[in-house]
Amino acid sequence: MSVVQETLQVRGIRCERCMARLAKVLDGHAGLESANANFQGEVTLVYDDTVTTREALVHDLQRGGFRELAA
Repeated sequence: MSVVQETLQVRGIRCERCMARLAKVLDGHAGLESANANFQGEVTLVYDDTVTTREALVHDLQRGGFRELAA
């Protein structure tokens, strides 16, 4: 098991409902240990990179209407 912690900057987090939607989108994602977000659009993901990938997590975020901002 290789645990990775990564913080992404995303667009679309403006309120408590947005936070709940983000949690619902990521709920049950295999390999995701935790996800924390704030109203500045920072989402910190902790995941097992032998089970999932950054790209798969970003894909789920995009399905939920969130967009990653370019670094």
